[in-house]
Amino acid sequence: MAKKKAEQPKRELTKRQLSHWQQQKKRQRLLLGAGIAIIIAVLVTVGGGVYNQRYKPLRETVIEVNDTKFDMGYYIKMLKLYGSGVPGQQLYNLTDWVVKAIEQGELVRQEAMKLGISVSDKEVDKKLKSYNPPLSKDYRDVVRTQMLVGKLSEEYFGKQVPTSAEQRHILAMFLEGESQASEVRARLEAGGNFTQVASVLSLDATCKEKKGDLGWRPEGVLPLLLGTNLVEEYAFSCEVGALSQPILDETKTKPVGYWLIKVLERDEQAGGAKVNVMLLGSEEEASEVRTKLEASEVRGKLEASEDFATLAKEFSQHDESKEKGGYFEVSLDMMGPAFKEFTLRSELNVLSQPIRDDTVSTKGGYWLVKVSEIDNNRQIADEDRNLLKADALNKWVEGLFDAPGNKITSYLDEGKKLFAVTHILGD
Repeated sequence: MAKKKAEQPKRELTKRQLSHWQQQKKRQRLLLGAGIAIIIAVLVTVGGGVYNQRYKPLRETVIEVNDTKFDMGYYIKMLKLYGSGVPGQQLYNLTDWVVKAIEQGELVRQEAMKLGISVSDKEVDKKLKSYNPPLSKDYRDVVRTQMLVGKLSEEYFGKQVPTSAEQRHILAMFLEGESQASEVRARLEAGGNFTQVASVLSLDATCKEKKGDLGWRPEGVLPLLLGTNLVEEYAFSCEVGALSQPILDETKTKPVGYWLIKVLERDEQAGGAKVNVMLLGSEEEASEVRTKLEASEVRGKLEASEDFATLAKEFSQHDESKEKGGYFEVSLDMMGPAFKEFTLRSELNVLSQPIRDDTVSTKGGYWLVKVSEIDNNRQIADEDRNLLKADALNKWVEGLFDAPGNKITSYLDEGKKLFAVTHILGD
């Protein structure tokens, strides 16, 4: 059998040893407590810094609309929502727009309540769930504003727009220059077909699509469709069947222009050139300006150079070169085919003929307008009523910013807007 191991006698601590051991334990507890206190102090310091730098600003009021306040956290949420899908470097471009969207949405909510129009949380939640996929509650205020706008349009402004009114059956086309408009007018007076001519020559998209026949329209609609009051002003003041003289419209934009180009230097390898250019609104205008330039060249090269700069500043619609007297260092890949082809093939210092370019936009042109019928009390089409309601609503909303009693304040400076963008990009 194995021998049983002898038990070791228990070690008894002397009073002196026990006292020393207890003091040692106490020191360890003190050191441990001090260490924990230091760690806590560090964490509080670091955490406080993070809080003050990143989270405290989120509670700061940045926008006030009357008695309603919006903090930085809300602004960042809305900036992130509206900026979804926008590249990070472009997000800053939305910062002011989002401020106005928040202000406008709150003004609409407050003013709609005064008119007895509101949208409940239950209605908003139901609308959020109706989307595919459903929208999160982050979209609640945006959707509420959209629903309020819809209710205002139908329940308030819908009552202000009549269901019937005097209307006129209107024909119109927009042409590039006075001589063209005069020639077309002569053709129409001689029996030409208005719609056929308009479908080919009109430079206004709406008139071209409708082949010049704008149909029955009440007052207030054509400015919304055409972006000008001139057609409506003539149509509601003329006699039936009267074809207008060419009506000058200096601000209407059209998708065509005419270049005058003189190539000074060309770098075919780099695909660039140094040129003198002008962009004119019509072939007629371009020809007139070219005639003036030719006359100056006869008088002398120095004078010709000075005249080009003078005429460019007066007539050119090319913003990048206008203030430089027409001088333009151009990368040809950025220009339309007509511009590029001439610049690559032309002899140096030879002034071009007018070059038509359908890839640019210029201002100015002439309207021809005719009223074929008048009805003193005709039912307004739903399309036109919707346009009139939308126009009244838009004017009402824009007017809220300047309405007496409304106080709107934004505390967002450039630094705070940059903080918001940085916060989003850092998430």
